[in-house]
Amino acid sequence: MAPLEFGTAGLRGIMRPGINSMNIYVVKQTTQGIANLIKSQGLEKHGAVIAFDSRNNSAIFAEEAAKTLAANGILTYIFDDIRPTPELSFAIRYLKCAAGINITASHNPKEYNGYKAYWEDGAQLPPDHAQTVSDAINKTDIFADVLTCDYGEAVKSGVIKIIGKEIDDAYLEKVIEQGIYSDIIKNAGEDFKVIYTPLHGAGYKLVPEVLKKRGLKNLLTVAEQMIPDGNFPTVKFPNPEYKEVFNIGIEMAKKENCSLLIGTDADSDRTGIVVKSNDGEYISLTGNQVGVLLIDYIITARKQNGTLKPNACVIKTIVSTELAAKVCEQNGVKIINVLTGFKFIGEKIKQFEETGENTFLFGYEESYGYLAGTYARDKDAVVASMLIAEMAAYYKTKNMTLFDAMQNIYKKYGYYGEDVQNIAFPGIDGGDKMRGIMNNLRESVPKFIADYEVIAFRDYKTSEIKNLVTGEMSQTGLPKSDVLYFDLENGSKVIIRPSGTEPKIKIYYMLLADDEKSSGLQAEKLKSAMTAELLTI
Repeated sequence: MAPLEFGTAGLRGIMRPGINSMNIYVVKQTTQGIANLIKSQGLEKHGAVIAFDSRNNSAIFAEEAAKTLAANGILTYIFDDIRPTPELSFAIRYLKCAAGINITASHNPKEYNGYKAYWEDGAQLPPDHAQTVSDAINKTDIFADVLTCDYGEAVKSGVIKIIGKEIDDAYLEKVIEQGIYSDIIKNAGEDFKVIYTPLHGAGYKLVPEVLKKRGLKNLLTVAEQMIPDGNFPTVKFPNPEYKEVFNIGIEMAKKENCSLLIGTDADSDRTGIVVKSNDGEYISLTGNQVGVLLIDYIITARKQNGTLKPNACVIKTIVSTELAAKVCEQNGVKIINVLTGFKFIGEKIKQFEETGENTFLFGYEESYGYLAGTYARDKDAVVASMLIAEMAAYYKTKNMTLFDAMQNIYKKYGYYGEDVQNIAFPGIDGGDKMRGIMNNLRESVPKFIADYEVIAFRDYKTSEIKNLVTGEMSQTGLPKSDVLYFDLENGSKVIIRPSGTEPKIKIYYMLLADDEKSSGLQAEKLKSAMTAELLTI
């Protein structure tokens, strides 16, 4: 039985006994590794912050982590109740701590929990620190070598400090600063309505609070899903990526004639929306569509009110749509690609602050994660919800919905479609199969995928880009990662990478097409071809 492997994304697993699962012993052993890292840097007095979401056992795991940090002589702050992940990132910076721990499994099903570790800049651990922690865990006996203490005594002595409202207020102040038009929501009219659901998660308090502070008078909430509950009783999993989690909200929207629903996941770092189309149907927008809408709105609005900095820069991940790049380029705004994972966006923000070469405008990844502002270094569903509501209000003053705004973007910049394929490799040999597939594709680069010629190939593990037409070689300029990227002759892209948290390979299709129908047909052809390619290896 192999233990859960600690990496830059921390840990994630099913809650049950055993070293390959999430339980108090694995949490304490991992926290001892974090404590060793903090002590090796001499940062005990700077302390660490702990947050947790609404999942079953999250509060228990958080308390156990606090006891281990405190027993190691590390000043420990712990939230008094569930909080959004981005607030933890903010709190690390606000309290000038060395590190942070968040007990969450994000949008996974109820059986899962997880452990995310953050460093002093508010971003998840960089690879070298993650390796240090991993090595420390491997050397630590799960029972004999882990320090712990009495929680009540540690609170009484001040080694553990319980935090809450002060951090909430300071965090919300920074979130509100990211708004562009202070009165636009208020001015959208009494009939401007938004439905919100936290899907039983950590957004239940602060998302409604920030929307009301911004002037939203007609905020409707999905009552059944406003109650934090780790069993997520009304959904299969708390993931706003899937339209079915909005079913109750959509029924409300039909009765209330509401054209916008916002949902956040269990730890409130991901944001999904459902909008009403022109024919009255409620449709779920993808993470890419919401990201592009926000980029287009932020650039347009900041140009209009004179707050767009000349060196403004958008950051997106390599698997996020190139439509975002088109919007930025045609508006004179720089855009930078980074590897998958919001920590890489956080690293760029830190770099911008150190060099002054760019001013961070907005960051996003296709998996429903968005950030405006530098107060946090992780995706933030609270600020995203606020900006989405502001954007919807802005378009309402122009007699448009977000559906209309998306169609206008396609008319102006061209149709960019997308699809994602997940191929699972369960079992003890799943990892070997995935490595074999990736190595085979590297060594035998396909000349065609379906009937589309591959004109360029990027291997992010070797950092090499090869133009297959001219033979010219260049560098990706990004850290090494197990990702393969195929540029097709028609402008579409196929990107393949193993998941960092589950035994599966993810294939991203970024499609350039005439319209939604032709994009869908192209996606099916490419998916069939890639499945055949993988299954024959």
